[in-house]
Amino acid sequence: MPITIRDNITYTLLKKINETGQGMHEVHFNKADFSNHPITIAEFLGHLDYLNQKHYINAEFTGNAYANQEDVPDFIHTQEFDLRIANTLGASDGPLPHLITFKKAEMTEKGQQLLNKMEANPPQISAEKPSVAIADKNLPFLEKVMAKSGLPDIFDARDITEVVFRVMRDLMTTEAADRVEAELHEPAEVTKDKSLQLEVADLWHDTNPIVAFLSRVRPPLQPAGIFRGIDSDRFLFRVENEGGMPPNVDTKEVVKAVFSATKDELSSERIQEIATWLPDKIRQVWEEA
Repeated sequence: MPITIRDNITYTLLKKINETGQGMHEVHFNKADFSNHPITIAEFLGHLDYLNQKHYINAEFTGNAYANQEDVPDFIHTQEFDLRIANTLGASDGPLPHLITFKKAEMTEKGQQLLNKMEANPPQISAEKPSVAIADKNLPFLEKVMAKSGLPDIFDARDITEVVFRVMRDLMTTEAADRVEAELHEPAEVTKDKSLQLEVADLWHDTNPIVAFLSRVRPPLQPAGIFRGIDSDRFLFRVENEGGMPPNVDTKEVVKAVFSATKDELSSERIQEIATWLPDKIRQVWEEA
């Protein structure tokens, strides 16, 4: 069963791994680490597996990462919780017999950047706090788009974001578009993949040099306050057809996800300015994002 990746658990795991050493090293979790936000064993292992798969940590473990055998207790009780990431979680006095061996872990550069963002505004650690996906404000731009849109691939997120930006830019004057670009100098994704090593501003400017040039010399298709050229339906049509939208993905939700991630990077002044250029229904999506 899929689990929700909670920001408070993610923060606890990253913080503990970071504090206990550099490089591949043993990490010992105990009941005190999660005393204020009890979790199931499946959640604990699921979070570790997620962080490992997404390259926020490098980890060595074997076994069933989601701990869904019938003999596993549903909740971690403080009397019995002594998870050791080092030798084995299946130790005789531990809660996971015959289940998993977790050897060592280390922070990656990507994980350190996520931790730094979370430390600037730590999530509240509370048992009553609803589960929150870590993508809301701490993940890199393209991962926010993926998490909120349902897109299955980060390369889809990159390509479709660029198209959404292209249509937005076509509605604006060059001067207005330049003001937006000036505020978007954040990494789009923290990765060693050169095809993803770009800033959000690069996506806004357009990585296609011909398209980028044409955007600067053509007049806006919709001057502020006057509809002419791109209505809301045309906006969505262009995104769906120019972006190679995967099947079973809602175009409007993808646009909303891109809008949401973009607004996180902009000043209130830019957010308000962009709204003035958008056609009616798309402006509503922008304001709701």
